[in-house]
This record gives sequence, structure tokens and C-alpha cells, in this order.
Amino acid sequence: MAGNNDNFSQNDSIYDMNSLSNLKLRHLETFVEVARQKSVSRAAENLAVTQPAVTRTLRELERICGCALVEREGRGIRITQRGEMFLRHAAGSLASARAALNTIDQLGADDGPAIRVGALPTVSATRMPAAVNRYFVSGMRARLKIVSGDNHVLLDQLRNGELDFVMGRLPAPENMAGLVFEPFYRDRVVFVVHSHHELAGRDRIAAEDFDRFPVLLPPEGSIIQPFVDRLFIELGFARPRNVVETVSDSFGKAYLRRYPAIWIISRGVVSGELDSGEFALLAIDTSSTLGSVGLVTRAGSELPAPASFFAELLRGLTAEGEGAEGQNGRPV
Repeated sequence: MAGNNDNFSQNDSIYDMNSLSNLKLRHLETFVEVARQKSVSRAAENLAVTQPAVTRTLRELERICGCALVEREGRGIRITQRGEMFLRHAAGSLASARAALNTIDQLGADDGPAIRVGALPTVSATRMPAAVNRYFVSGMRARLKIVSGDNHVLLDQLRNGELDFVMGRLPAPENMAGLVFEPFYRDRVVFVVHSHHELAGRDRIAAEDFDRFPVLLPPEGSIIQPFVDRLFIELGFARPRNVVETVSDSFGKAYLRRYPAIWIISRGVVSGELDSGEFALLAIDTSSTLGSVGLVTRAGSELPAPASFFAELLRGLTAEGEGAEGQNGRPV
């Protein structure tokens, strides 16, 4: 055990306290610095404490561990075999503790890095507002930037580092190069009309009904466009004549409120209007369009602390079912 200056003796009395509650951060910090410097005196200088204080801390740590972690080697010290094993874990724990403190510091900083989130329409009107509200209630002050747009644009911005993550439907496999998807819940495409529309409440919808009204369809390149194309084939419906290609939630909702149109869109986009009774689902089976909604991040890249905090809020909302596509958070 530690003696004068840099001298340690393994013959000192060692007793096993064997209690994690006695292990303090200063024990790890001191041991890691002594191991790095191979010297008690230099470690004491870097830690801005006295040599006896370093020696005393090492004694306490060895008693907690129940074994010698350092031993005398000439005029210096060396780490024992058990000490080397302990060092690997101690250094990692110390780094994690420092990272945790840095994370808390970043979360509370007004001038910290902004949280840059890409939100596809299916979540812009559901989970995203609830997550933003919880973020501000939590007292965090990092700036929030919510970007909505075309799937390809958002994924390109994510790859380029302009966004921290994108929340939305699972992209097609060919668009996932360099990206990772974390599923949260499932959503499906639906056929929606205003509750006053003449098709609302009908038990059966015929193919010719789609030629009597304007139809809002997802455009080429949107995530749900392939699902819709396959669905029309399954139903035996031809492509409608009067088509507006859009996934804009603001335009779609405004158009349905003013004109007798049919909107084909992810249910999450119109969940509020469906729940209130303002919009109605057409009697068309769209179960084949069910797909995963979740978080897209860059592969091999760790989220900054503020962005990680916001992503955790989204996970929490998913676990609770808040802001989801149906009542009680169950996509239908």
C-alpha cells in the first residue's frame, strides 16, 4: 500500500470493505490519474491535492477492493494485474460520469447546440407537438428547430449533418444507406373525406366514385406513394382522373373543409380530425399499407445531448400512447 512519496508496500494491512456505497468518484479519479502518471507526486500535482491525500485515497480504494491495486517499482509505482483490470472499468466509469455532467450542462445552456429534427407529415400533427410541449415543461433551453418536407430532402439533410434525426415512416431500403431506423409504432394509409361528403358513411365505395371527385394523392418519391399504388392494384381501381399530388397536411385539411374531395394520406396526419368527427374514413380496407413509424439517425453517429433528450421524450410518448393515431394511442 502507499507509503511515503511514490513508495507502496503490498504488505500493508488490506481489509475488504466490499461495499459499493463506500466507493466515491474521487477514488476513481485519483486511481486513474496515478495510473496515467505512474507517480503519486505527479498525480497529486495534476489533481491539485497533496501527496498524502493521494496516498490516503489509494489506501481507501484498496480497502474497498480488498486487494492491492498498485505496488512499488524502483522509485516509482506500477499497477498490479488486478489493478489493471480495475483500471479498465474505472476509466470508463469516470468518462461516463464526466459525459453525464457535460450532458446536463448542455441541456441547460441557452447557447448550446440546437435540436434539429426532421418531421414527416405523419408525426407533425401528432407526437411532435406533444414532445415539444414536454420539452419546454422540462425547463430545457436548447433551441428547437422542427423541419418538415419531402422524405428525400429530409434524409439528405440528415446524412449531411443538417438534422440530428428524422421522425416518420420507415423509408424504402434503397434510401437507408448510412442510416439506422428505430421503430416506435405503426400507421396506415387511409381514404378520408369531410364528414359532410356524400360518400361519408357509405358501406361500399365503387371505383367510379373516384372519378366524380378530386383526389389528393401522395406524390412520386413520397414514402407512402408505393403503398398507395399497390393498394389501387389490389382494389382493382384505375388511377383517378382529377388528381392533386400532395402530402401537405395544411393544404389537404383546408381543401377537404371547402370542397368535396377524397384525400389518401397517413392516418396520423388526420387523426385529430377523425377523432373529432370532422373527417370520416371511407369504407376501404387499407390494412396492407400498415408500416412502421419511428426515428431515423445516422449510422455510427451519437446524438448530441439535447437531441438525445428530445428523442427520449418521443420514446416516452410512444410508450404512453400519447399523440398517436387513434384513441389510447393505438394506430388503426
